[in-house]
Amino acid sequence: MITRPTESCELPTQWGKFSILAFEDAENDKVHLALTLGELDNSESVLARIHSECLTGDALFSQRCDCGSQLQEAMKQISEEGRGIILYLRQEGRGIGLLNKIRAYNLQDEGADTVEANESLGFGADMRDYSICGPMFENFGITKVRLMTNNPRKVSAMESLGIEVTERISIHTGQNPHNDHYLKTKAGKLGHMFD
Repeated sequence: MITRPTESCELPTQWGKFSILAFEDAENDKVHLALTLGELDNSESVLARIHSECLTGDALFSQRCDCGSQLQEAMKQISEEGRGIILYLRQEGRGIGLLNKIRAYNLQDEGADTVEANESLGFGADMRDYSICGPMFENFGITKVRLMTNNPRKVSAMESLGIEVTERISIHTGQNPHNDHYLKTKAGKLGHMFD
C-alpha cells in the first residue's frame, strides 16, 4: 500500500530545478521518488518517464547498460519542455536487487546474456512491478502521459492501471561497445523497441 508523499524538497540539477517527492511503499519498506518540473495539470498529456533504479548506471556511470544515459536524457527533455515527471522506482536489476544484479553481471562476464543470467539465478527475465505507478500518478492527478520508453511492458502496465499512453517516445541513447550485446538482447528477448 502506497502512502501519499512523505517528504518533498527542491532538487536543483544541471537541467533545471526539479521538485522531488518521496513515496513510502509499506509492502516492502522501499522509498520511490517522483521528480517533477512545471505545472502538471492534466489538461494535456504529461511528458513522463518510469525509471527503475540502476545504481551502477545512474550513479557509477557504468557502460554495461543505457540506464544512466536514459535518465539524463529524460531529465533533459522534460527541462526543454518545461513540465514533466519521472517516477524513480526502487527496482534494481529489473527487480532482482543489487546483490543478485552483481551475481548476474558475473554470469554475463562468463558469456550469458542479461536474460540468461537472471534466469540462471532463478529469477524471471524481468521481475519489475509497475502497479505502484498508479497511486503515484494519481497523487498528481495525471491520467494521460507521453511516455519516454523503449519497453512495451511499461506501456501495457500503464494502460492496465487506467493511465492513457497518448504517445510512446523512444529514448535511445548511451549505446557503446560495452552494452551492444545487452541492447540487442533487450530488443530480441524482451521486445524493447529502438526506433
